Formats: sequence, C-alpha cells, structure tokens
Amino acid sequence: MLLPREFITYISRQLVQRLSPHTLETPNTDAAASAIANLITEELMIEDELNDEVREILSQYQEYMRREGVSYQEMFRKIKNTLITQRKVVRASGRDTGDNMKLSRDKINDISHKLVTMLRKSRDCRIKRDSNDVRLEIVREITDFLQTEEKIDKAARDKIRSQKRDIAEGTEEWGLLHKRYYAEELKKYGIDLGG
Repeated sequence: MLLPREFITYISRQLVQRLSPHTLETPNTDAAASAIANLITEELMIEDELNDEVREILSQYQEYMRREGVSYQEMFRKIKNTLITQRKVVRASGRDTGDNMKLSRDKINDISHKLVTMLRKSRDCRIKRDSNDVRLEIVREITDFLQTEEKIDKAARDKIRSQKRDIAEGTEEWGLLHKRYYAEELKKYGIDLGG
C-alpha cells in the first residue's frame, strides 16, 4: 500500500481531532477515526488489487514477452492504464501522475468527497459547516500530512544513502534501516503512530 497502515490511522485520528468541534461533532472520536481509516485503506487497496491483477495477467504472457523482447514494465503500465480507464479508477499514486507526494491530488480529492459523504450519512457524526468547506479542509489536512510524510520518508532514504556502503532498495537490510530511520524521523516531527 502507498501509505503504512499506522500512518493512515494517525491521519484519521488527526483529522477527527482537527475537525472537532468547529467542523465535526461526534460523541465517539475513536469510532469516527476508525471509519475514516477504513475508508482511506479501502480506497488505497483498490490500486493494490489492480496491480495484483495486472501481475496475474502478465504472468500468463511471460514466455511471449521474453520471446518477443517486450518490456515487463511497459506492458505493466499499458495494461494498468487500460484497466484504470475501463473501471474509472482514480489513480492513487502521486508519482504516476506527476505529483511529488505519495498520493495523487485526484485521489486526495476523491477520498475527501467520499469522507464527507460518509460523515454526512453517519449517525455518530454531525457536520456543522457546508459540505464543500469541510471537503476542502480535509484536502488541506491530508495534503499537509502527506507533505510531512514525504519529508520523513526522504530523510530516512537520505540516511540510508549516506551509509559507507551501498544498500540496495528492496533488500531486507534496506527495509530494516528504512523502518528504523523512518521511526526516528517521525519522532522529530512529534508524530506518534502508536496511539
């Protein structure tokens, strides 16, 4: 998934905290945060499932692609773009659309619309302002969180690159170092993903 689940949970808790009480009224902030986290997770999983489907399709044509010298990455991109168009999926990855954040602006807007709709329908929440004003506030908050997360991720990657020897991304060692440095950077920003 494009964002760690812990970060999605953090964003959700922060959204409820920042929207309450002037924009959002809820007697159960934990339930509201959980509902927001579930919606964001489901939205991001759509693209993960699409990627898995494309990999499955390509696995059936491996021999043909090898024989014809067809690039796996190019075919992956073409098939994924076709499926996205056919299914009218909003692309989640910001880097695929030229945005410098992990999530595309289109996906953030799509999620904000769905969040406002969900909050309006919820019996446990009451939105106290115009829907579009709330949606725009959600977009601002999510964008702010993602820009902070981008800085944290970049700092963790820079620390890995500063090692005396090259550590290849995707290796177990790289993953462990990234996790450790990422956690250190989160603390610098005062972000606690635990609770």
